[in-house]
Amino acid sequence: MIFGRPSGVRRATEGGEEIADEGGEDDVSVFPLAVPLIAGPGSLTTVLLYAGGGGPLEVTAFLGVLLLVLLMTLTSLLLAPRVMKVFGETGANVLARVLGVLLAALAVQFALDGIKQSFAL
Repeated sequence: MIFGRPSGVRRATEGGEEIADEGGEDDVSVFPLAVPLIAGPGSLTTVLLYAGGGGPLEVTAFLGVLLLVLLMTLTSLLLAPRVMKVFGETGANVLARVLGVLLAALAVQFALDGIKQSFAL
């Protein structure tokens, strides 16, 4: 997605291929993608809500759990090449599509729950 190359799932457009060829391999101008994915609006809001509403013991426990989650994230990122060898290209594409369907189902359920609660008295 970053370099505009076809991944086997989708084909790049002609304009996208030209832009990718222009930039070359050494162009690192578009790489801050991991920060919004790991620390996006949802996770930042969660941290602010939990850290601001408790006493010192609750905040310390929350920071411990947050550190554990960050260590799990680091571990999963470091093990990603090994996991990709196990799944292969096709397995990764299948897993991505299945998780995409699951994410869409969760989004629809959250939207329906929000609509239902907005009309409840």
